[in-house]
Amino acid sequence: MKYEFDNGGMKPFAYWLVGALLLWSCGGSQKQAQSVVVTIEPQRYFAEKIAGDRFSVYTVVPSGQSPETYDPAPHEMVRIARSKAYLCIGRIGFELAWLPVIRENNPHLAFFDLSEGIHWLESGEPDDPDAHGHRHGGGDPHIWNATGNARIIARNTLQAFVGLDPANETEYRANYQLLLREIDDTERTLHELLDTLTCRTFIIYHPALTYFAHEFQLTQLAIESEGKEPSAASMKNLVDSARKANVRVVFVQQEFDRKHAEQVAAEVGAHVITINPLDVRWKEQMITLAKQL
Repeated sequence: MKYEFDNGGMKPFAYWLVGALLLWSCGGSQKQAQSVVVTIEPQRYFAEKIAGDRFSVYTVVPSGQSPETYDPAPHEMVRIARSKAYLCIGRIGFELAWLPVIRENNPHLAFFDLSEGIHWLESGEPDDPDAHGHRHGGGDPHIWNATGNARIIARNTLQAFVGLDPANETEYRANYQLLLREIDDTERTLHELLDTLTCRTFIIYHPALTYFAHEFQLTQLAIESEGKEPSAASMKNLVDSARKANVRVVFVQQEFDRKHAEQVAAEVGAHVITINPLDVRWKEQMITLAKQL
């Protein structure tokens, strides 16, 4: 079922239906009190590393779906209502649309913002008249695709679990230290792979690697602009920029159509590579990106 929004809110009947489902579900919330909800799969990577066996972690937006436009099914709203906390990733489309509804219908639910302390970038940063990207308004939401941000997300995740379960703080902090070592190892590997890279520009369909590019001094050229398919003029400008930069890689996320990526790749003589920045295997995906470049 897909709920429609009207002037920023849900239509009355859909709103009532969600409210009724959540009120019905609250009676069983104690049964699954030791579960938390995250929006996307990369968050689950960090949450499970720190929580260990103390909490089960449920992801709302399933793999293969876009967190910019995803609408939850009724059973997913019930699952949220039965959880102890919601760990937010920040400014992604799903949360902007649905968190007000979730908050209103779940007064028992604790909310933690894992993006606290992040330096937000726009997709076109640094400011460049030839930059190709889109602006989410308030900052690019794909904050997990950088090791520096991963440390911030990990720290905020630790604080969330300590707040929920202070009796086991020592265990959470030990798990957090192990996670930091893993992030450090990932960063070292990425530098080994990327620091000597000669072609430092890549194309991507949806600009999800803004923070990755910024952290490793790469240039991201995006096919999509402001969530819209490219125009003929923007495609020409993109191809011209790609040829000047000798681009050899065109990334496309698995949830998007490959048509435009293949068109650009054919024009500039590059390879189309499917990626999944929304995969739960955060470390593996980061290293895979670097190897493909």
